[in-house]
Amino acid sequence: MSLKKRALGALAGVLAFATLGGVAAAADLPYTEGTVSVVSSVRTEPGMYNAYLTYLKNTYKPMMEEAKKAGHVLDYAVYSASPRSPEDPNVYLVVTYKNMAALDGLTDRMDAIQQKYVGDQAKRDAATIERGKMRTMLGTEMLRELELK
Repeated sequence: MSLKKRALGALAGVLAFATLGGVAAAADLPYTEGTVSVVSSVRTEPGMYNAYLTYLKNTYKPMMEEAKKAGHVLDYAVYSASPRSPEDPNVYLVVTYKNMAALDGLTDRMDAIQQKYVGDQAKRDAATIERGKMRTMLGTEMLRELELK
């Protein structure tokens, strides 16, 4: 057997061992990766709380219900909060997805739903400007549930 074949065989063995070790290490984790939630923090402008919630009821909710039916999202929720300061949110929007892969191509999958409820991109841009008069988006974060074994 040539030295080259022995070296390739040894390299293949090391790679196989490393790969199996990685799989074994993942199996030893005390958790399983679960759903992914995107949490948007919103602060309504003074006097605009009910107007913003009306928008959520009339436009956001129907879009999210359709996205849920289509399997694009698992669930969604709207939460009210008591802000500790003027810079804190008073509304949270939470959308839950099956996993990280569910976010791949989401914009394209949601396009038809947005088209149906809001209109073309020009109308969506105008609607975003109007919503900006009701609220300020403070930020968005992504959370992954860890299901303890």
